[in-house]
Amino acid sequence: MGMKAADIEKFIKDAFPDADVVIRDLAGDENHYAATIASAAFAGKSRVAQHQMVYAALKGNMGGVLHALQLQTSIKT
Repeated sequence: MGMKAADIEKFIKDAFPDADVVIRDLAGDENHYAATIASAAFAGKSRVAQHQMVYAALKGNMGGVLHALQLQTSIKT
């Protein structure tokens, strides 16, 4: 069981409408992804807090349907 890249992007864009999102499937198995996300919502937040915001946006799918997500977040200006 896995998750489509488009579904991951939709969860993130729903939570952060201004975000620039790039999703890469690292293993071709719909379970291991890398995501680069830039959003103004990350301003003033630590890197850990930014990642927690992204995990929250995935609505419980992280660690269940989605096995691994490598995150790179940044503040969109």
